[in-house]
Amino acid sequence: MTAPTLFDSEVPAATGAAGPRPLYRVAGLDISLTGTGVATLGGTTCIRTKGRRADTIPVRHQRQQHIVTRVLEEVGTVDLACVEGPSHASMGQAGHHDLSGLWWRIVGALCEREIPVAVVPPMSRAKYATGKGNSRKAAVLDAAQKRYGAILPNDNEADALILRAMGLEWLGQALAEVPDGHRAALAGVQWPDREAVTTR
Repeated sequence: MTAPTLFDSEVPAATGAAGPRPLYRVAGLDISLTGTGVATLGGTTCIRTKGRRADTIPVRHQRQQHIVTRVLEEVGTVDLACVEGPSHASMGQAGHHDLSGLWWRIVGALCEREIPVAVVPPMSRAKYATGKGNSRKAAVLDAAQKRYGAILPNDNEADALILRAMGLEWLGQALAEVPDGHRAALAGVQWPDREAVTTR
């Protein structure tokens, strides 16, 4: 029996008194100003934009609004959104202020839609993918393609896929089996109230 792939609709579902539950609708979001990765049941995509340091406030606002709108279109209605948390190691980099604003705009929009949000630290995302929290993005991309049989054109989409996989694992509907050491990464995630997700 082969491992389920990204698009496999026959992933084992959690069972209950009434029989198998349909696959939870989980989205993974790797938020970025230049390439936001989104993973849903339908696959992965990357929302790309470009900016300049000299951009005016209205231009920066329009750029962020474009990303937020596209993300919400891609996510649609889901039971859980797994969002990569801030990378504190990059706080001093150019664009960090705008990225923080974008992160909160997207998370706020999800909350306004009453979509439960899980915040996944970057190290937890890397550990779930590779077993090592300090793995580089290239290693996460390679691990995601091998484990889920997915063709991923960039690390943004790979990160988003891993985030989605973590959410499904937490809900008892893992996309694929991972070693216990990888699964331990779930403990570092800020999960929402489980009942808020499972009763949607």
